[in-house]
Amino acid sequence: MAHLLNTSFVPASQNLRRSPNLPPGISISGRRNRNLVQAKIREIFMPALSSTMTEGKIVSWIKSEGDVLAKGESVVVVESDKADMDVETFYDGYLAAIMVEEGGVATVGSAIALLAETEAEIAEAKAKASSSNSSSSAAPAAQSAPEKVAENVGSAPAPPVKAPVVAAAASSAHPASEGGKRIVASPYAKKLAKELKVDLGRIVGSGPLGRIVAKDVEAAAAAAVEATTTAAAAPAPGSGATASPAIELGSVVPFSTMQGAVSKNMIESLSVPTFRVGYTITTDALDALYKKIKTKGVTMTALLAKATALALAKHPVVNSSCRDGNSFTYNSSINIAVAVALDGGLITPVLQDADKVDIYTLSRKWRELVDKAKAKQLQPQEYTTGTFTLSNLGMFGVDRFDAILPPGTGAIMAVGSSQPTAVATKDGRIGMKNQMQVNVTADHRVIYGSDLALFLQTLASIIEDPKDLTF
Repeated sequence: MAHLLNTSFVPASQNLRRSPNLPPGISISGRRNRNLVQAKIREIFMPALSSTMTEGKIVSWIKSEGDVLAKGESVVVVESDKADMDVETFYDGYLAAIMVEEGGVATVGSAIALLAETEAEIAEAKAKASSSNSSSSAAPAAQSAPEKVAENVGSAPAPPVKAPVVAAAASSAHPASEGGKRIVASPYAKKLAKELKVDLGRIVGSGPLGRIVAKDVEAAAAAAVEATTTAAAAPAPGSGATASPAIELGSVVPFSTMQGAVSKNMIESLSVPTFRVGYTITTDALDALYKKIKTKGVTMTALLAKATALALAKHPVVNSSCRDGNSFTYNSSINIAVAVALDGGLITPVLQDADKVDIYTLSRKWRELVDKAKAKQLQPQEYTTGTFTLSNLGMFGVDRFDAILPPGTGAIMAVGSSQPTAVATKDGRIGMKNQMQVNVTADHRVIYGSDLALFLQTLASIIEDPKDLTF
């Protein structure tokens, strides 16, 4: 679990300042004790949930203003550049003031809320948050409805009558919390719900732990076309059965957090000198093995990852990486990252120590990683520790393609589909074999053509005689 980062105490009173006329360590009688008691308001920071994260988006606040917090308790769900993560608090106290509302974005290290140790200090924390919000660009919701926010700031717990009014007017106070029931939805689902005028409070989520995802919103919008006349006023009357009402042709859509991270990585990869080597591999034996053991839960992705890892064990330079341009590292582990397409992004879950883990455990782990990736619940170590990457478009019938090298790694292999191919046999006849094309993109500062040629020869021999894959 990720944790909130907290600074030192924020002074709860001007009396905390030591008199400039007194030397260090000397205080007026009774003042020192009062300082210790009053320094109880803490800032809750936007945590760095991965090494590449520079800002985070508040998906939902699990706790509301005025709620009692216990150390280790989840407080907020943050969308990093790759996943949604529950974030815990290090301290006991009260969630005094939320400074960045749901849907808001904050840079790593900036304050997103204030925590008060005692209930008596909630009002003062709210006042401090209100003054900070007025000069902070991280809280656009607070600026859009300053009068309504000021009303909520004045009282310790948020009035139950005011909350839905603010949410309806400008979505500035917990739009995912209505009627005392907290609703957790993905950022895209919230955006879609707003565009389609769908009430999230009426939707039962199909995602992990009841989280509402985009398909739930789309289903609710389709079901409400005939029943709700106000929702049908925006689109044309005859377009109620159209499949994708969320896409507005000609519109400009800003990058999601994940798309922004992908864009940044792709631009960074342009600084690396790369080259490509292709190879044709016969897959008849691998296909036969897969048919034999797939009933035991083995996936083709796991078989390819295992074969690649065993080949990398014999060619460690292909598993190496260059990060500073002056040296390279022979990675101690063989961690196979596999590209997975998500709604509005791309992520590479990592099968760690793939050369050492048996194929059945590897397959179970892969299914677990895919489920977590789709739910945006991957932990940073589950998608940032890859040493070699696989990108497979074979299931779409793509016979060959090139992949872009992810920053910080030495090579990525693009895998095409296995297709029946007419080939010449050793005795001069024509036969049919299933073959697939693989293309490896590599960092030429570290890996050379002969390195990839030898690696691909080894990989081909493992796939064409896959007896070692089940050990």
